[in-house]
Amino acid sequence: MPPYIVGIRFQKVGKIYHFDATNLPDLKVGDFAIVETARGRQLGEVVQIIENPPPPPEGTWKPVQRKATPRDLLIRQLWQRKEAEVVSTCRSRAIEFGLVGVKIVSAEFSFDGSRLSIYYNTETGEKSELRALRNAIRRVYPRAQVEFRQIGPRDVAKILGGMGACGLDNRCCSRFLTEFSPISIKMAKEQGISLTPSEITGMCGRLRCCLIYEYEQYVEARKELPKRGKRVKTPDGEGKVVDVYPLKETILVDLGELGEREYSREVVEPWDELEALRRKSASPDCNGNGRCSLERQNNG
Repeated sequence: MPPYIVGIRFQKVGKIYHFDATNLPDLKVGDFAIVETARGRQLGEVVQIIENPPPPPEGTWKPVQRKATPRDLLIRQLWQRKEAEVVSTCRSRAIEFGLVGVKIVSAEFSFDGSRLSIYYNTETGEKSELRALRNAIRRVYPRAQVEFRQIGPRDVAKILGGMGACGLDNRCCSRFLTEFSPISIKMAKEQGISLTPSEITGMCGRLRCCLIYEYEQYVEARKELPKRGKRVKTPDGEGKVVDVYPLKETILVDLGELGEREYSREVVEPWDELEALRRKSASPDCNGNGRCSLERQNNG
């Protein structure tokens, strides 16, 4: 009998983790469950039923301990209410200790309050010495195992939320992105997007995540189109490609005295290939159809 694997999410827009729920066959999407994680016992929501699960990453899946009860959900809410208090306390103590450039972003208790994770960011991106601050917070919350976790600017934007640089009322990272993909300037260039910093930079100060959304479509579309600067043959004569519109599958061609005209890829032919074929056809070693005889080819 195959294992019953479910996908559980611990945050509203967070990564999905797989757990073995074979001992709870009635567990379904929308239910809440208690599981053991690297950060202690956690309460999460079942968001997927994995039909054909891949091999477990570490030899076996961790089991779902049990289905959450109404009391479990109430306990989780009580600890969540304390998280804002932790952030406020931590920020005050950071000022007292003179921790310049350290930004306390959020705090998170485990399901039963046994662990307290405090997320912070630094202006330089380098680690800061937080031993004094950690000891102070441990004295305030002695029953919890306190840990400080440094996060990047994209994670900060995801947690804080707010309007996106494009004008959407909520940023993509806070709305649906569960993981951050590597983004490069090449992606903006491939799509013909202006490289002005304000056009390609998100509220986090990094390249916008949305630059990757249509990147693959542009790459595939460009494979079927001639590049800028290439000479092509059009129904109106020979010209030079001055611009490419991948999603429309058209190109803009400079025809000299006729000006610039737009053509679909079906009606243009690469001039260099046609010229090479013409020269080959005119060669004394080739017949009138432009094909060299097999006998001459075999003779070298």
